[in-house]
Amino acid sequence: MKVTVSRKAHFNAAHRLYRKEWSMEQNDDVFGKCNNPNYHGHNYELIVSVTGEIDQETGFVIDVKILSHLIYELIEKEFDHKNLNLDVPEFHDLNPTAENIAVVIWNKLRGFIDNRKELEVTLYETPRNFVSYKGN
Repeated sequence: MKVTVSRKAHFNAAHRLYRKEWSMEQNDDVFGKCNNPNYHGHNYELIVSVTGEIDQETGFVIDVKILSHLIYELIEKEFDHKNLNLDVPEFHDLNPTAENIAVVIWNKLRGFIDNRKELEVTLYETPRNFVSYKGN
């Protein structure tokens, strides 16, 4: 029997969507107001879900205290109140779209979660715009 355990987190961050090799006009055409050279921010909502068998000894799929600690140390401390383009090394050459942010978060967490368990990251950039990534 597989069960999914989820933990919600929150961080605020600024970013700019653009490609360095494109002209300002092309960036504006593709990214619109998200190409603001002075950046813009979001109040991101993050849901990290772990799916697996229930451990018969503990009754847990994953200890939520451990999951909470991983999210805080690896994501919130690294991303909260940061400029993703400038302050987070993974985005120095990677456009910090919601899609790419979700993949980066998944990659940061994957090595700390038992490989027998499925990991999914859902990232809300706004209450109506969100992405999910399961590692495939």
